[in-house]
Amino acid sequence: MKQDLFQRVVDEVLADLPPELSQALGTVQIVVRGAPTREELKRSGMEEGEVLYGLFEGVALPDKTSAGDQTLPDRVILYRRALEDDFPGLKDLKREIRTTLTHELGHFFGMDEDEIEKRGYA
Repeated sequence: MKQDLFQRVVDEVLADLPPELSQALGTVQIVVRGAPTREELKRSGMEEGEVLYGLFEGVALPDKTSAGDQTLPDRVILYRRALEDDFPGLKDLKREIRTTLTHELGHFFGMDEDEIEKRGYA
């Protein structure tokens, strides 16, 4: 899949996020990369060779103490190659991008894995 088509799918998903999550888009960057680095895999708790579709990097909203205590912007990284490899059909790819984005934005709002699953964002 061409990168611009992948980005269009991401943009469609972003435009259709639930309101409780889309409010984060003003402060959280959405970044598309080919694959995670070793460091990103390590931060996510995954081992090299495991599949990672997305990662939240930053400070969860409930943990922020002031606007000035963060040096980098919050962001969600989507890993295009893993998503395309595991979800070659456009419909399945779109569904997984939505799942990955909602999951990672859940982390921005301070949700742990149980809360993310409970809300249907897993």
